[in-house]
Amino acid sequence: MKILMVLTSHDQLGNTGEKTGFWLEEFAAPYYIFLDAGAEITLASPLGGQPPLDPKSNEPDFQTEATKRFHNDRAAIAALANTLVLSNIAPENFDAVFYPGGHGPLWDLAEDPHSLKLIETIYESGKPVAAVCHGPGVLRHAKTQDGSYLVTNKSVTGFTNTEEAQVKLTDVVPFSVEDELIKNGGNFSRAADWMSYSVSDGNLITGQNPASSEAVAQAVLQKLSSL
Repeated sequence: MKILMVLTSHDQLGNTGEKTGFWLEEFAAPYYIFLDAGAEITLASPLGGQPPLDPKSNEPDFQTEATKRFHNDRAAIAALANTLVLSNIAPENFDAVFYPGGHGPLWDLAEDPHSLKLIETIYESGKPVAAVCHGPGVLRHAKTQDGSYLVTNKSVTGFTNTEEAQVKLTDVVPFSVEDELIKNGGNFSRAADWMSYSVSDGNLITGQNPASSEAVAQAVLQKLSSL
């Protein structure tokens, strides 16, 4: 079982002067669920090397058992510091792909042609494509072989407009995850703000927010066990 996790290389939060990147819980929770299930995990990002961590996600209030485990895991820290360059990744070598969120992916991965090809190739192969929180924003331009948007008529979720408003970044992000998924024909559903919620539709698996990270990872494993 070979799982690819794709992280952002973007560290600027729009024009705010603040830093962004990937959200630690959304990486750590799935990473350990996959690792403990015996998966071989490969990490990649557009620029390779150390992906930027959203500093807010490392604050005490946002620590979980998985993030604490990560901070004490030299092997995981080393793997994260040496992500592969995304353009060098061959999609056919993997059984699933997982995109952690954080605001960073809205700027780079949502527009990255290599990420787009990866998503479309893995999806068309019938293998799981999963993303959580802002991660589903990477599906923005993805299409199926008939030219329709990948999310059209699919049940999907992602970071909601009300959650974005609560973190006061509605006017900072380049696009709204919720609005974009709906615009492209997705059947968007959600739970209450900050509650765990994931949706599976065929081999497309999406989660609403950081709390949904474990549920999405578990859904990936469930899907792989049925293939």
